[in-house]
Amino acid sequence: MRMPHAKPIEHLPMLPPLPGWISAARGETLESAAFRSGAALAHLSLATAAGDVPMVLWRDRLALAAAEVCAGIAGRREGARGLRDALHLTKAGDDPGPAGKILLQWSRTVARPISVAHLTKALEGSGPERIALCLDIARPTPVDRAAWVIESMLTDRPRTEVAALILADAVLAKSLGGTHVLPLLALTLKARDLLLRGDDLRLCCHRAVVAGVGRALPMAVDLARGAVRLRSVVPRLRAQGAAQAVELFLSRDAVAPGALTFMSDRAARRLCDRLVALGAVRELTGRDTFRLYGV
Repeated sequence: MRMPHAKPIEHLPMLPPLPGWISAARGETLESAAFRSGAALAHLSLATAAGDVPMVLWRDRLALAAAEVCAGIAGRREGARGLRDALHLTKAGDDPGPAGKILLQWSRTVARPISVAHLTKALEGSGPERIALCLDIARPTPVDRAAWVIESMLTDRPRTEVAALILADAVLAKSLGGTHVLPLLALTLKARDLLLRGDDLRLCCHRAVVAGVGRALPMAVDLARGAVRLRSVVPRLRAQGAAQAVELFLSRDAVAPGALTFMSDRAARRLCDRLVALGAVRELTGRDTFRLYGV
């Protein structure tokens, strides 16, 4: 597999940060909050349009962050490490546990283009009619549509916070012309926020979008730079299948050596350790065994 031409390591991508006037506001009205959320979304779109961000990896890393928030709303306290373990160290077909299921839902959701069929498969217990209604709802702004989804879902089925947040971010992304779900609302909304209704919920969602962009953009910068570093070491990797492994690292939040099925177990572990030594990936668990690696 031929790898794309890597940018010189000294020319790491730089994405403009969210301007302070967007992220800092006090005593705002619904109208001013809507203006700021629109500005934040426009800035995010422009900042990531250059193509430096590994979008598949970014969505998967954001899915982990959203799942951590959703697990907290559900009363779980596993954290990012526990969620990764539940997803990546559970054998296919085995039960990953309640928190692992939350991450599995988010990871599946962001992996494929937005559609009724895909979301029906990714979300347990959400019928296609409900999903289609949410995706087609008409409201003044994309954030208003997302807020309506949350209110409608949780009014009818109060304990479906994960599905409500996934559908809300799906509606937000689709309304903005996106093809895939990009978790934003779910990054910062809290359990008490989901109890709000009407204009109070809309205001909260506008604020959550600004906060979500403020969290997602620095992550995009880190991953864009990490992708450059990872691609730059490919010529120094002699293991057969190394280029294919690099592409896997650029599409997943975390990779277990066992996921490199095109290599022997020993070769996979050696490659992961080599990438860590070169500063191209990180070991994510801090353990000596059952390790996970990521950009």
